[in-house]
Amino acid sequence: MKRAFALLLAVLWVLQGCSWIKSWGDDDDEPGAPNPLVEFEPTLATQKVWSAKIGAGVGREDPRLRLAHDQGTLFAADHKGLLVSLDATNGRKRWEVKTKLPFTGGPGVSAEAVYMGTENGEVHAFSKRDGTLLWTAQLSSEILATPVAADGILVMRCIDGRVFGLDESSGTRLWIYDHAVPLLTLRGNSRPLIRAGLIFLGYDGGEVVALKLNDGSLVWEQTVVAAEGRSELERLADIDGEMVYVAADLLVSSYKNRLVSLAADSGRLLWFKDIGSASGVVVDRINLAVSDRVDHVWLLDRRNGATIWKQDQLENRALTRPAIQGSFVVVGDFEGYLHWIDIGGGGFAAREKVGGDGFAAPPMVIGSTLFVLTRQGELAAFSAGGSS
Repeated sequence: MKRAFALLLAVLWVLQGCSWIKSWGDDDDEPGAPNPLVEFEPTLATQKVWSAKIGAGVGREDPRLRLAHDQGTLFAADHKGLLVSLDATNGRKRWEVKTKLPFTGGPGVSAEAVYMGTENGEVHAFSKRDGTLLWTAQLSSEILATPVAADGILVMRCIDGRVFGLDESSGTRLWIYDHAVPLLTLRGNSRPLIRAGLIFLGYDGGEVVALKLNDGSLVWEQTVVAAEGRSELERLADIDGEMVYVAADLLVSSYKNRLVSLAADSGRLLWFKDIGSASGVVVDRINLAVSDRVDHVWLLDRRNGATIWKQDQLENRALTRPAIQGSFVVVGDFEGYLHWIDIGGGGFAAREKVGGDGFAAPPMVIGSTLFVLTRQGELAAFSAGGSS
């Protein structure tokens, strides 16, 4: 059985008092066989612009190592403690540091530093200029969520539900917010989202909270979907994926068949749709794209949740969260294929094979270039344009 699906059937383990289910992409609880790839006539020309090797990749413990970008520079890491800075235009390394730290979350970037979280609850700050270690701070538990910094405050989310506000330049603790988490959850935490002095966080019980950035105090809490069911598996309601803030609305997906738009100032429900996703959403103008629990790709109107199209031919292929590159929705699957889907009609436009073991992170689009990081540590840049 493919590794991507075996992960979902893994035995539960106890960590920091909670049980965690490893998940790959956003699979269903009992996935069927992956759909075979369909043949189609490509209508989009795609090209690999460059590629680079990032150490040993993500390893078997499934850390949440992502790509980060800042002012033409990419940052990437592997699970053995390698942190790399690269030129986004050509993939050339600017610097690398070999730390031997058990990286599990990051990188996150600020004006001066790159931040990495570890499995033992440490956060390490490195100089963006040359990778020099600036400071280290000890938090309460493993860090899977990407660190996020704004207004001189670094926000760190731990798997035990605690959120820390640290001084960005020194790591000194400024405040802490604690929130209970269920006994059984998916392995993963959503990245904190900071906008207009507020921090938005998704929790494993199906709640979204808004905190003040300056002191961590609670502004509002909204339950997106209730963690109810006959079994603990049926009660899984994790909000682990990317949230999006656009036009004063907060767009959030839960693993338990609920996609919502909330008023960011109050948490008031604006609309909802019965689509479940643990990987989150991406928005471009009025288009909202999401990969659901059975790996159907949806394009919705983000203003009201109306369905524009649904592409179901990638069912059970353990899809990443989508990205939007120009006029195309792009997803990666467990076999290392990238799929470009035409926003205009939901049909396939192009396909590229990158790696054989899937992706460590969702595709990321900067300008007109799409970047992907495979589980085996290949970082690749793709252009797309013109007719094939």
